[in-house]
Amino acid sequence: MQILFKSRHPDAALMGEAVERRVRFALRRLKALVPRADVQLADVNGPRGGVDKRCQIELRTDGAGSVVVSSVAKDWRTALDEALARAARHVLRTVRRATPARRPRRNLPALEA
Repeated sequence: MQILFKSRHPDAALMGEAVERRVRFALRRLKALVPRADVQLADVNGPRGGVDKRCQIELRTDGAGSVVVSSVAKDWRTALDEALARAARHVLRTVRRATPARRPRRNLPALEA
């Protein structure tokens, strides 16, 4: 899986390796379906503080198209975790809808001779 990380904020730029590890861990079950992930961290309102750390994740999937999810939280890690959870849920739901549901096997009565 290819992971591209972008951030203009100096504090978020230091988290590059941690973001890559976290993305690989969260999407480890989906790595066959998701060849590329783009992660962007941004500070929405600058130095004023508050709930202003935004994480946007774009997953390019095989078959399901592109999935873009964003999350806003008080700190970078929380925003990243919330966006990753939402993106993984969406990809799994899309894949499950695309595959036909299995029908349970019927137990046929034994033939008596």
